[in-house]
Amino acid sequence: MDTPTSELTFLILQFLDEEKHKETVHRLESESGCYFNMRYFEELVTQGKWDEMEKYLFGFTMIEDNQQSMKIFFEIRKHKYLEALDKRDHAKAVDILRKDLRFYAPFSEDLFKEMALLLTLDDFRENPKLSMYKKDTESERGVLFRDLEKLIKDNPLFRNKLEFPTIKTSRLRTLINHSLNWQHKLCKNPKPKPDMETLFVDHICNQPIAASPAISHPNIAAEVLSPHGPAPSATIPAAPGAPVRRRRSASLSAGSAIVMGPQTPSGHMENQTADSNNPLKRPRPCETSQEVGNILPVSYSGEPHTLSPDDLPKVVATTLPQGSPVTSMEFHPVQQILLLVGTIGGDVFLWDVGARKKISEKCFDIWKLDACSKELQESLNTDKTASVNHVAWSPDGTLFGVAYSKNIVHIYSFCRDNAVISHLEIEAHRGSVNHLAFSYPNEQLSVVTCGDDRLIKVWDAATGATRFTFEGHEAPVFSVCPHQKENIQFVFSAATDGKVRTWLYDELGARGTYDAPGHSLIRMAYSSDGTRLFSCGTNKEGESFLVEWDESEGSIQRTYDGLGQRAAGIVQFDTTKNRFLAAGAESTIKIWDMNNTNILTNIHADSGLPASPCVRFNREGILLAVSTSDNGVKILATDDGFRLLRTAENRSLAFKVPGGGGFGSSSANAGITMANQSTSFSATKKNEVRTLADGKPRTSNFSSEVSTSWKVTEITEPSQCYSLRLPDNVTVKKVSRLIYTNSGSGVLALASNAEHKLWKWRNSDLNLDGKATDNAAHPVLWKPKSGIMMINETSDKTPEEAIPCLALSNNDAYLVSASGGEISLFNMATFKCMATYMPPPPAATFLAFHPSENNIIGIGFEDSSIQIYNLRTSEVRAILNGHTKRITGLAFSLALNILVSSGADSQVCVWGMAGWEKRSSMYLKASKGRSMPAVSDTRVQFHQNEIHLLVVNETQIAIYDAQKLDCLKLWFRCEATIPITSGTYSGDSKSIFVGFEDGTVNVLTASNLRLRCRINPTAYLPSNPSSNVHPPLVIAAHPTESNQFAVGLSNGHVYVVEASESEGRWGTSPPGST
Repeated sequence: MDTPTSELTFLILQFLDEEKHKETVHRLESESGCYFNMRYFEELVTQGKWDEMEKYLFGFTMIEDNQQSMKIFFEIRKHKYLEALDKRDHAKAVDILRKDLRFYAPFSEDLFKEMALLLTLDDFRENPKLSMYKKDTESERGVLFRDLEKLIKDNPLFRNKLEFPTIKTSRLRTLINHSLNWQHKLCKNPKPKPDMETLFVDHICNQPIAASPAISHPNIAAEVLSPHGPAPSATIPAAPGAPVRRRRSASLSAGSAIVMGPQTPSGHMENQTADSNNPLKRPRPCETSQEVGNILPVSYSGEPHTLSPDDLPKVVATTLPQGSPVTSMEFHPVQQILLLVGTIGGDVFLWDVGARKKISEKCFDIWKLDACSKELQESLNTDKTASVNHVAWSPDGTLFGVAYSKNIVHIYSFCRDNAVISHLEIEAHRGSVNHLAFSYPNEQLSVVTCGDDRLIKVWDAATGATRFTFEGHEAPVFSVCPHQKENIQFVFSAATDGKVRTWLYDELGARGTYDAPGHSLIRMAYSSDGTRLFSCGTNKEGESFLVEWDESEGSIQRTYDGLGQRAAGIVQFDTTKNRFLAAGAESTIKIWDMNNTNILTNIHADSGLPASPCVRFNREGILLAVSTSDNGVKILATDDGFRLLRTAENRSLAFKVPGGGGFGSSSANAGITMANQSTSFSATKKNEVRTLADGKPRTSNFSSEVSTSWKVTEITEPSQCYSLRLPDNVTVKKVSRLIYTNSGSGVLALASNAEHKLWKWRNSDLNLDGKATDNAAHPVLWKPKSGIMMINETSDKTPEEAIPCLALSNNDAYLVSASGGEISLFNMATFKCMATYMPPPPAATFLAFHPSENNIIGIGFEDSSIQIYNLRTSEVRAILNGHTKRITGLAFSLALNILVSSGADSQVCVWGMAGWEKRSSMYLKASKGRSMPAVSDTRVQFHQNEIHLLVVNETQIAIYDAQKLDCLKLWFRCEATIPITSGTYSGDSKSIFVGFEDGTVNVLTASNLRLRCRINPTAYLPSNPSSNVHPPLVIAAHPTESNQFAVGLSNGHVYVVEASESEGRWGTSPPGST
């Protein structure tokens, strides 16, 4: 079913549902096969309507379509058969066996015979496999539905059919209203009060009326469709100072919604406004409105499926040894198989739970002892050990903090390659730091800590500077809980004397003081949706309390039963799915429904738990970590949790270029490209390498004998590497920009004619390792079924004269791109242009997404300015001025909280992201005796550690320390060497691929910029001599396959190149490399 037909079907379904034609709705769902209504299907299962159930399913799948489909129908027929046996209706059971289950006999004769033998038993539960079958029909049907629901969700035939798209109420009526109004406006002699009696023919006002100076066009549709008149019209204003013109799409399903913030329903555009005559602000006609924002799937009737204790993780999947008792744990907020663990021995472990391996291990160690207070130094002289009191992730998972029992808080950066880098060491409190949490006061990431010195402190997460200090507690502060409601940001703190206080981010003292139940030591937490506040803790007498608070009154709203009165240690708890509470007590995990004070169930986790175990859910609630008595952590999982773990465990077999779900590419791997260079230079391969510490040439510590035994690897023949040209029927325009998707499953190119092309690799058993070779599954030039192409708007200049730029969102779903005209926002799933921004002049020359906020982009312009822009609100957050020529590069670093920019003026600037102030700048220096070009593209890209900065210019490659802009390594091309066209870090940041105008690609070792491999164009380009006139212009590195890159040529061809299996990598590192 094509897109317009599908969308019309959804509109008809909505209309029928609003008119209460329920049976017709479900019949159309099945006959069209566009939407599988899970709630309706649940009703059929609950009511035991077996025939209707199968008839409904036949609209989406036949029995023999795939294994999941066969399993679905088998479970239904088996259950129907068992119910007949349970009712002693043997005649019906025989009929079901003969007509329904006989189909499965050829696939499993033994199973069919076993089913037939049940007829001979007085009670089929005598069969050991069915001994657990309940006599309660309703309960068994509930179990059946949950099994069927999982099978349906796993069945690819139901993909994209389980969610009803978000559609405004009475949308079909609204469209008819618009049509009638338009028809009336086209009447030659429109009546003030027309007669609208039918929709079967177009409306015409037949009787002429007396001429008048002006005549209004009333909303005649409201008279015809008065029971459900159109929604009020609304004008879409342009943002002040930031002209934006949104393109409208006929509809947008929830599955393709851009993830950039809350969705605000937009209105219609019939009414003219003062901005209507402004071409920069005028909305485009004949398309409907869709704002940039989160669109939540809204089904059109019924209540959500009820959660049950069966939805909780109960089965032990694995156990992870820690070495000493666990004190704190937290799952990564995004990568839900990563678990951070702190121990009483002072160790901090980061685990990949799926792979069952330890990613990182940090022990308690003071980084800068001289900077510590004398009190702490004396304490460390006596005892150098400390325990971990708490660990916590930042909301985006790029940082984590560790609070120790001795004064110190450590903040680490967590990078995309799973590298853990020391970021901040803060002597936060005198004595123990009992708790920490991340918050965003005034939109600035901060760390909130508390300690034995009775203070709460708020620290800048980027610099470690103190922002606020809250004083007022009369006892050590045990825990903090920052939160935000509407526009109010506040912090709860709980002290060891049982006092709870609230604070705003100011210096005006506590806003309220309350008593914890039983004067206990508590920790507080909100439900996942942030609407309900809970606390759990234990007092000195061993009494434990789990309660829900009325935060507006500061009183206890609900106290949960079931906790023991003699707890050993402080009881810890967690929440999940906005429905359940879990607490570790009495060597078990106790579970409550948030709305019921009685304990719901106990999870024993195969025993071996301490008296008060630490418990922690992952974000989706499908994994549960619990500490054990033998200094370990058990991971419990639901069925979905086990699937997640299996996926993670097997991801080493996942497709590196092919496969992959989702779109996207890290801008970090987009390549650094020089545009519009000339094409006639000598091909001498001599280059300078020197360090900038003393400006002297590097000398090797190795003997000449060893040094001469090594030489640069020369790749000259096709047999020495893999190469693959990406298929394309029309390749007449040069490739101006080239990037990989984040998953490595695709390559995206922007041609000089403003057209985008996306190649994707199909899943194949022949291509498990993602090699770009003829033996692998071939890529395809991908387009959506609608046939839409992503083409940028252009300016009055010819497209070839424009400076193109593009960037993919961090969630890999959306693309921003420009080719001299307006900036376009494309949906990568549908190729639809969702909006356009910033009409020139000036034209955008570089684009980069903020690494943690998908709605924020950095835009570099041809007038040398930089804007920080919010796509969702169309708001310019900051304008940065410091360059003198157009912007040629932008790179963000969350680890350093900075933005680095580069320009055609050969200048590099560093901007602080907190206030967007300019911190430092420097100009690139030419080699001795030479000068920099007057206009020269310079690109910047961060290493995976987000500290080292790669700078690429046509004259040089350099590595800088981005904090101080200190040059660490510098690689010059000689005068006789042809210019550099592009350069980029490899996927693991250990190599640098450098492209030259003659098609040569040099591979440098990133640590010292030493050349180790030279790839001649004869190795990856066809032997056709004409190919020599189409040199590569752009180069991009695969995000995870460190020895693979792609090149875009001036004739529009794109080649993927990879080291051969026999070599495994591009040459060997030169002597002295680290």
